[in-house]
Amino acid sequence: MYFAFILPNLAGGGAEKAILKTAAALVERGHQVTLFLLERRTSYAPDPRVTVHVLAEKLHRGWLGKRWSAWRLRRALCRQMPDLLVSTLPFADEVAALSGAPNHWCRVANTLSAEVGKLRAASPGKAARRLQRYRSLYGGRPLIAVSGGVADDLRENLGLPSQVVTIPNPFDLAAIRRQAAEPLPNLPTRDYVLHVGRFSPQKRHDLLLDAWLAMPQDLDLVLLTAAEPALQAMIEARGLSARVRVAGFQANPYPWMAGARLLVLCSDHEGLPNVLIESLICGTPVVATDCPSGPREILGTALPSALVPCGDAVSLAQRMQAFLASPPSLAALDLSAYSVERTAEAYEAIARANGSTG
Repeated sequence: MYFAFILPNLAGGGAEKAILKTAAALVERGHQVTLFLLERRTSYAPDPRVTVHVLAEKLHRGWLGKRWSAWRLRRALCRQMPDLLVSTLPFADEVAALSGAPNHWCRVANTLSAEVGKLRAASPGKAARRLQRYRSLYGGRPLIAVSGGVADDLRENLGLPSQVVTIPNPFDLAAIRRQAAEPLPNLPTRDYVLHVGRFSPQKRHDLLLDAWLAMPQDLDLVLLTAAEPALQAMIEARGLSARVRVAGFQANPYPWMAGARLLVLCSDHEGLPNVLIESLICGTPVVATDCPSGPREILGTALPSALVPCGDAVSLAQRMQAFLASPPSLAALDLSAYSVERTAEAYEAIARANGSTG
């Protein structure tokens, strides 16, 4: 079968990493896969067996830019129509929808109602327009949700009359453990707690830094994110420059995870946070906000004590301290639902269903 995926680019991010792993799993199973990128911007290297088609050097935004990209995409697809065409992230979803290509599914990787709700507090009008944009784009269109929480959000909170299939992000457990064992010269020499995620309001670096003020002085906080002046200002304003290291984006974050005492996720909302699953695969305990959605699905049955309320720096600090003093057992966690094999099988099932319905 022939699969095509559409993304804005391959800049560092969870959605991009998940698509690359899915593409690699599908080619490994004998399928043909093409990645269509709306711009030439890469931090990750695709599997060499995956075809990469770049539509433009830079992303064309706005009303006209989306339609120009859709026209370029439509021309490229005319050469061979995929059995399944999957777009991810709203801009790519819009471009793919405008192209009018058949067999198109949108992959939704975030709890959209949480995003709209947070926007509503700052600008009710902008929030209303964002909600209408999502309902117009996703309503009645077949959707792939990365978690049960995202699927419930699409149906219940956005009220979308859509077909929604839940397919988690894929993880090659054996490969992650192999990569975690690779030696890296720049790992910290002191004990550290790790946070992995781009600098954005959703990820709540401010909350993490507030919690870090209560943490032991002989422990460092390492942030795997690109250096940003606003982030550095947050660190300096709290007097934490000596105890917080901004280590930048890492193509292989797994040795950092394996070497950490603890990984922390403090987001206000997620879809399915890859870093929690990756850290657990590496054998490193996690503490996470009980945000919509994903953390409770991953941790709620086997490790509910890892969850803390959103926006509560005191609870976050207390739980980190407790887990550092007495690390929890990870033996009861079952991560098989996130294997690459299951993800590939789910995409194959959709492609077969597309073929059976014409």
